[in-house]
Amino acid sequence: MPPTTSPARTSQARRDRIVHLATTTGLASVEELSEILEVTPSTIRRDLARLTTEGRLARTYGGAMALSAHPEASLRQRTGEAYEEKRAIARWAARQIEPSETLLLDAGTTVGALAHELRTAKELTIATTGMTALHALSDAEGVHVECLGGTLRPLSEGFVGPLTEAALERMSFDRVFLGADGVTVDRGICEADLRQTRLKELMSRRADHVYVLAHGAKLGRAPFHAWARLAGEWTLVTDETAPAEQIRAFEAHGVRVEVAAHADR
Repeated sequence: MPPTTSPARTSQARRDRIVHLATTTGLASVEELSEILEVTPSTIRRDLARLTTEGRLARTYGGAMALSAHPEASLRQRTGEAYEEKRAIARWAARQIEPSETLLLDAGTTVGALAHELRTAKELTIATTGMTALHALSDAEGVHVECLGGTLRPLSEGFVGPLTEAALERMSFDRVFLGADGVTVDRGICEADLRQTRLKELMSRRADHVYVLAHGAKLGRAPFHAWARLAGEWTLVTDETAPAEQIRAFEAHGVRVEVAAHADR
C-alpha cells in the first residue's frame, strides 16, 4: 500500500504554512487563509488558536489574527540594504525635479538617497519629515530647507504626530516623495506605525505629483499592519530587480510604474 500522510502531520504542515504566510505577506484574515489553504474558516480558527497558545502568532480583535511580522529594523540597520537599488531610484527621481520647485520629502533611506542627490541643486525649497534628508541637506547652499517637526520616532528617524500634521496643512508642494516598508496593489503603503501611514496619506494630498520610492524587494510585501491608501494618480518608482508580475499588477490598477536603471545609460 502507498504511504499515507497522518492527519497530525497534515495539520502541522498547514500551521507551518500559516506562519510562513504571516512572515512573508502579513495576511491576517481568517477568510483569506481559508481560501488559500482550502479548508473551512473553523479549521483556520482552531489552527490560529493553537499557534497563539504556542506563541507563534498574536491575536487581535474582530476575529482576525495579527500574524507575526518581521520586527521593524532601525534606519541605521537599513542604510546598507539594497544600496545600488536605492541609488538608482534616487537618481531617476532627482531628474524629474525642475528649478524653483517646492518638494516634500518623507523619512527613510531611499528618500534620504534622493536628498543626497539634491545637495547641489539650485533654487529648491524642500520640506521634510525625515532626519536623513535634514542631514543630507544641512549644508546645501542652493536649497531652502523646512523641517516639519513633531514627535521623533527613533527607529525611522522621522517626525510624526499632530504637530507634524499641523505644519503640513499650511503648505502645498509641486512633488512629494514617499518611502515604504512595503507596497501592494490592493492596500497601498505598508508601515509599522499608524501615525506613519496617516501622515503619508496627508502628505500625498498636499502635492501635485506623488511618487512612492520602493526597490524591487518591497513590492507585494506586507510586513506590518498599518496602511496608507493613496487617492488619485501616483507613480511607483522601483528598480530593475522588481518582479515583472508585480509591475504588471500595479499597472493594471492604473498606477504609473517607472523602473530606474542601476547604471545611467
